[in-house]
Amino acid sequence: MTQIPSPADELRLLDTELRQLDARRAVLLNRRAWLVHALQAAPVRTASPAPGARRPETTAPGVQNALLLLGGILLAVAAIAFTLVGWGHMGITGRSLVLGAVTLAALGAPVPLLGRGLRSTAEALAGIGLVLTVLDAYALYAVALPGTDGAGYAALASAALAAVWTAYGLALGAPPRTAGPGALPSLRLPLPAAVAAAQLPLLLWAVAASAGAHAVTAALLVTAALDTALAVRVPVRSVRAVAAVGAYGLGGWGTFAAGWLSWTSAGPSAAARAAALLLLAAAIALTAAWAAPKPGFGTHTATGVAAAGGLTAVVAFGGLLRTSLPDEWTVPGHLVCAIVLLAVAGAGLPGPVRRGIALASGCVGALAVAWALPVVAITLLGPAGRAGSAWSGAPADARDAVTDGLPWPADAVTAPLVLALVAAVLVVAVRAAAWRPHALAAALTLAWATVFVLPATLELPYAAALSVHGLVTAALLAYARRTGHRLTALVLSLLTSLSLAFLALASEGATLTVLAALTALFAAACLRPGLRPVTAPAALAYASALACAAGASLGLRPEHTALLVLLVPVAAALLAARAEDVPTTVSIEVAGALAGLLAVALAVAEPALLATVLALCGVIAAGTAVREDRRPVGHAAVALFVLASWVRLASWGAGAPEAYTLPVTVPALLLGAFRRRSDTSVSSWTAYAPGLSVTLVPSLFAVWGDGQWPRPLLLGAAALAVTLLGVRHRLQAPLVLGGAVLVLDALHELAPYIVQVVDALPRWTPPALAGLLLLALGATYEQRIRDARRVREVLGRMR
Repeated sequence: MTQIPSPADELRLLDTELRQLDARRAVLLNRRAWLVHALQAAPVRTASPAPGARRPETTAPGVQNALLLLGGILLAVAAIAFTLVGWGHMGITGRSLVLGAVTLAALGAPVPLLGRGLRSTAEALAGIGLVLTVLDAYALYAVALPGTDGAGYAALASAALAAVWTAYGLALGAPPRTAGPGALPSLRLPLPAAVAAAQLPLLLWAVAASAGAHAVTAALLVTAALDTALAVRVPVRSVRAVAAVGAYGLGGWGTFAAGWLSWTSAGPSAAARAAALLLLAAAIALTAAWAAPKPGFGTHTATGVAAAGGLTAVVAFGGLLRTSLPDEWTVPGHLVCAIVLLAVAGAGLPGPVRRGIALASGCVGALAVAWALPVVAITLLGPAGRAGSAWSGAPADARDAVTDGLPWPADAVTAPLVLALVAAVLVVAVRAAAWRPHALAAALTLAWATVFVLPATLELPYAAALSVHGLVTAALLAYARRTGHRLTALVLSLLTSLSLAFLALASEGATLTVLAALTALFAAACLRPGLRPVTAPAALAYASALACAAGASLGLRPEHTALLVLLVPVAAALLAARAEDVPTTVSIEVAGALAGLLAVALAVAEPALLATVLALCGVIAAGTAVREDRRPVGHAAVALFVLASWVRLASWGAGAPEAYTLPVTVPALLLGAFRRRSDTSVSSWTAYAPGLSVTLVPSLFAVWGDGQWPRPLLLGAAALAVTLLGVRHRLQAPLVLGGAVLVLDALHELAPYIVQVVDALPRWTPPALAGLLLLALGATYEQRIRDARRVREVLGRMR
């Protein structure tokens, strides 16, 4: 039955629904107000197409322009065909009238079209008219002037066409920036076409006059200068674009041609003419950069153009110097020109020009340094070749010492001067705070290279080269103590010291003296705390090399020299204990460890001395492990002691494996017992399994290969004792290991008898016994499962 609400309830329901309707109406009104405001802000808006509708792929103006372009091309092709193919079917009067009438019609049609606002159609007809003027020029040549020189006529025709097209473009309306309110819109095509035609007259006139390469290059550069003037002065964008292309193209062509003329010039006169051309190209580039920034010619472009101009100027003056100076002064001459150019680029120049000239000077300096790098590389790496011919005798001079048969670069006598000049420029010229530290670091490197290659370049005596390299190392270490370029100075000092050490290998006395001096030098540098992480291991390394050299000088065999080398790990352990910072400690310890490995490698040929060296290394490691933060080194000490004992036993001819394993087993078991006593949570597998396995497993393998009875008996007794101890103390590892070894040992002893019994039994006996065994296991399967679980539980309760 339907329940009719009371009047009070019905009234409450109606009020609730009316409130909800009011709230919904307020939301809809707000949305309507927003839509009205949006439509008022953008009254003209293309309606979005329906989801299923296709959008047009091209616009109406695009279709119009395409049609006009295609129509213009077809008409131009038809005109060319008429001029070249159908020309002979008409007389001179008819030919002139037809071509002239068509040209005038094509050139005059844009006037009314521009008045009606049909600019695209006017542009198309104007293009056809321009093409017809070219055909008119060709027709005039073919009919009236057939004997005239083709190149000269082409130069005159291109100049005339450029002038006519310019006048035509200017006549049909002023450029947009200067046009008045009632002026007609201007055509865009004639003026750029005129600029394009103006690229040819000078070049063609030079070709027609049979001028030389210098005159042709001058024509290219003059044309590029005119293009540059148009590109930076004319406000019409299309004209600027065509002029810029011409300036870059012809200017680059002319600059490369002038550079080639300068490089191939045989005397000062030819070099001067090429230099004049190069200076013209440089003036064009610098003038263009001076006029920046312009629209389409920004600051970065101006900087690049100025850099090209600066490089061109350097090549110009450097070419003059090249023909007047010897070959070895070619690179320094160009570098001096770049430095002078940088010096004259004062504060009065615009920013892009100054930056471009600085960039050009930097490029020349970088190329000069790259030219000198082979000399530095040979001087630095060449002495390493003497490692295979140590103490073969002092070389004749420093160059012979560093080359060791390698070819010396030609014309490299001025390499130190080049490096010094670039270093000086970096110190003087770079003043910006962001680049100053990098410039000083580079200058330090170049100054080092200058002094480093000087003895070999000047062919100084061998002793002078050693002295110079030693003084450079000392100076760099002293400089590292007082400057912020510590890392650069340390790296350079290490490189110099390594080269010096190899360089000293030519003579026994030089080797001992240099290694002792380097050891003392780097040890003294350790007085500066910030240098210790690098100088301390370097001193230890040179001390190791000194010990090896001293042993060879005393006539000691390598295994005896190893004892001298061990003095270095001892010193490293003592120094590491006194070091105050972690980097120094680690670097010293690594150097000491490497020296210890060197001693082991020297003693490997003599087992008795190798055992002694290993034991001494173990003593050093044990002494290091005494320190609280180096406890893990104790494991290495134990390993070294074990290795020493094994090597000693091998040198005595001991063949029993127990002789090698028992010295390991006993300490391992003692350490395991001590650890279980201090920590009851340690399992027997962790405490005792390693020590027991070291002896039991090798002995078991030895038993299976031994036909005598003492070894199996002793192994069985030991395994039984281990098993009983495991049962007594409820230890899982001794019980399992001892029991397994005991069973395998018993099987080894019973194996011959088992084989005899198997051979004596009939052949049906093994299958029958196997069947009985399977039946017994099946009948007592549940009991065996319970027994196995009980054994597992018992073993699980053991530790």
